[in-house]
Amino acid sequence: MVLQRVARKTGRSATVAAAAAAAAGAREVLASHRESDTGELFGITELCREFGITLRTIRFYEDRGLLAPRRVNGTRVYTRRDRARLALILRSKAIGASLTDIKHYLDLYGARGEGRVQQLKWVLGKTDAAIAELEQRREHIDATLAELRLINGEVRRQLEAR
Repeated sequence: MVLQRVARKTGRSATVAAAAAAAAGAREVLASHRESDTGELFGITELCREFGITLRTIRFYEDRGLLAPRRVNGTRVYTRRDRARLALILRSKAIGASLTDIKHYLDLYGARGEGRVQQLKWVLGKTDAAIAELEQRREHIDATLAELRLINGEVRRQLEAR
């Protein structure tokens, strides 16, 4: 509904509006990832509320080695970096990345960002492959739609002739 309103306002299709919204979300995630660790801490409930996920989801990501919160008196405490990692995990899942790929990407970063160039190269390869695959799927869908439109038109003509 919101995307349709944005599309009407901007004169873009809902698909283009959705793509623009997704790109804006991705830019926001990247910007938050670049921010330095300010010492700000977050509780698990706070992160769940912020990202609209369950406690179980965060614990699952911890079990998989994607997140490693500190413990203060037995309570999970997340840093700004952990929050950025969670945002990247969720964004990556939304675009179809596997947990194995997400973990590999996060592990490339290193403790202080020394692996950023390797991350960028890896992402470039992954996105190139995904774009090529999706473009191939779109070509197939377009061909199927064209064929279905031909069949549909022919059936309509035959019905009108009767």
